Order: sequence, then structure tokens, then C-alpha cells
Amino acid sequence: MSSPRVLAIVLAGGEGKRLMPLTADRAKPAVPFGGTYRLIDFALSNVANSRYLQIVVLTQYKSHSLDKHVSMTWRMSTMLGNYVTPVPAQQRVGKNWYLGSADAIYQSLNLIDDARPDIVVVVGADHVYRMDFSQMVDAHIASGAGCTVAGIRQPVGLSDQFGVIEVGEGADMGSTPRITAFREKPTDPTTIPGSPDEILASMGNYVFDADALVEAVTRDAADDSSKHDMGGDIVPDFVSRGSAAVYDFQRNDVPGATDRDRGYWRDVGTIDSYYEAHMDLTSALPVFNLYNDRWPILSQQRPLPPAKFVHGWHGRAGTAVDSIVAPGVVVSGATVEGSVLSTGVQAHSWSSVTDSVLLDGVQVGRHAAVRRAIIDKNVVVPEGARIGFDPDHDRARGFVVTPSGLTVVGKNAVVEP
Repeated sequence: MSSPRVLAIVLAGGEGKRLMPLTADRAKPAVPFGGTYRLIDFALSNVANSRYLQIVVLTQYKSHSLDKHVSMTWRMSTMLGNYVTPVPAQQRVGKNWYLGSADAIYQSLNLIDDARPDIVVVVGADHVYRMDFSQMVDAHIASGAGCTVAGIRQPVGLSDQFGVIEVGEGADMGSTPRITAFREKPTDPTTIPGSPDEILASMGNYVFDADALVEAVTRDAADDSSKHDMGGDIVPDFVSRGSAAVYDFQRNDVPGATDRDRGYWRDVGTIDSYYEAHMDLTSALPVFNLYNDRWPILSQQRPLPPAKFVHGWHGRAGTAVDSIVAPGVVVSGATVEGSVLSTGVQAHSWSSVTDSVLLDGVQVGRHAAVRRAIIDKNVVVPEGARIGFDPDHDRARGFVVTPSGLTVVGKNAVVEP
């Protein structure tokens, strides 16, 4: 049997309200991550490493920086028909912008018509993970289903945080069993057969027979009662017709994965989860390993000099431990611990950065201190300032403080001395 023609659609129109203020000026998939990446780079890297090289990225909310990043970074040889193309909402079928993820695909059916694929892989753009989609496509074809949903094992106590996939008693999770129910955030879920403490949560990744997807989103568009959502409407439609299967992410074997990071997946939909995903990167044996060169996470590599650490006398030593330090960073007589410093960050003498995430171009002045904070691009922390030590004071200065005590300083914010 010849290999199927595959089109990948990346859903990247999300507003990301729960990531404010990081999404005040950019789409959620464009939020920087890990020092040198954007969130969308993980989805695109997984698709490209799976050798699916015809990719469209559907964008909508404040998409300029996202469109620019995709256009400048994700270039492929056109000789063999390969491409990564950002496609903004165009109102092709009416005067509405995208009403939901399913409507985004419906309004973009011309892309499927042009590519004429056998299979359509649909992925979200705001998760941190590695996945070989070719293995899921093979399982989908073998199952005979019209739709296959990727499911990840989660503790049963977290069922009210996910769309939960349920299968019949005795289903073989080593194959690709049919889904019997797809429920949003249930409090009484059916657990995985043979694993009473786990549920299968939807990862927001899908594989469809192209014809079945076109038919489903077209029928959904005519339903005024629908929310036009892939997980909330399209998947339940396939389930009701007995044509939806589940692929257990535990089966996915990515080259170069370690025992520690195999099966890692993070939904970075909130400030706290975004922060925790960064902390997963910083240990000597990271929970998520950025250094797997057999399945690289790809992104734009700007022409920046190497990171520099200077001064080493009279308590004025430039040091960083348990941290990620990106190109272009200068640690000048400062102390950095358990943190991620993105490109172009400068930390000056006798300052300290602890358990924090600093995005591009942040300046930390002399004797300043930053603790348990996320500081967005181009913020200047003036000499002697303290961030992350007094939640009430941080709120009074207009910063966001999460219930867990994280302080978030928005892009270009002015920090008073």
C-alpha cells in the first residue's frame, strides 16, 4: 500500500485569556517559551519531524507576531511541494470570523480541496510535548475509524480538568479501540480498562479521513445549536456514529526519548502551568529534555553572540546554576538560580534572579532582585527594585499575581524604582 497523502492543520487562532498579560499583545501560540522558542514551534516540529511537510496554520487573534514568526522561520523547499503557510481568517463563507475550531476548518475547506489529502492531521498549537504523528496515522488507518483522537493518561482525580475519552470494558489499549463516550470535564469518569486510577484525557490532536472531516464540519456548520468546536461537537458526532477511535499516547515512541521525559505533555493554558513547564526544563535531568537531537524542537536561530558570564571578585561573580541561559544573554556579576533567561537578557552586578522566567531583552539593574516571577519582553527592572517578594506591593504596581503567588510583569511595563 502506498503512503497516504497527509495534510496537517495547526489550529493557532486561540486568544489565551488565561495567559494574560502574556497574551495582551500576541496570540497564545506566539507566546515565547524555553528561552528561544514560541509555543507553536512544538506543534510544528512534531509535524515536520513526522515527515508531514504540507502544513497550514490557521490564525486569527492578534496574529501579526505569529504570522511573522511562521513566515520567517518555517520555510521549506518548494521543489517537492512542501510548505508551512499561515492562513488568517478570511470570511470565505460569510461575514463571521472563526466561531470555533471546527468552524475554522469549515471556513478553510479550500485548503483541503487544493491539497487533496487522504488524511488530515489536526493539532493544537499551545502544548509542550514530542509526538511522532506518523505512528498515530498508521494506527488510525488500521482502525478503520473516520476519526482518531490522541489520549494521554492522567490521574482520575484530574478528570474535571479535561475532555475525557471513554472506551468499553475490556477494550485493548494496545490497539486503537472505539470511543464509547467523549465527556467534557466529568466528575464521574469511566477509567481506563485495567487501570482504575487513570483516565484518558484528550490531547487536542486528531487524525481524520479527509472526506469524513469535510462532511462532518460541513454538517456542523449548518447546525445553529453547535458551538462549532472540534472536541465539543465534531468528535462527539463521530462517537455517536461509532466512527471515533482513540490512540493511547503511551504507545508513541519518539526517537531519542529518555525514560524520564517519555510521554511528557503539558497544556500551558494558564500562567501557573506555563511557569511549571519552564521549571520542568531546568534540572540536571529535566522532566522535558530540550537536548534530544534525534527529534529536535526547531525554531528561528537569530544571529546572536554566545551567552557571557563576567566578573568574579569581591562577591561580584556572574553565575547561573540549574538554569537555561539563551544566546545573547549577559550575566554581569549577577546570580541566577533555577531560572530561564531568554535571548538578550542582561542581569547586572549584585542582582539576583531566582526561580523565574525572563523573556527577550529584559534588563535587571544593579542590586535588583527577582523571585518567582515571569517578566515579559523588554521590561527594565531598575537598580535596587524587588519583584516577587511582596504580593500586595506587586499588585499595587499593576502587576498580575496568581493565587499561587507568581508575579507576572507584562510586556514593556515600566517598573518604578
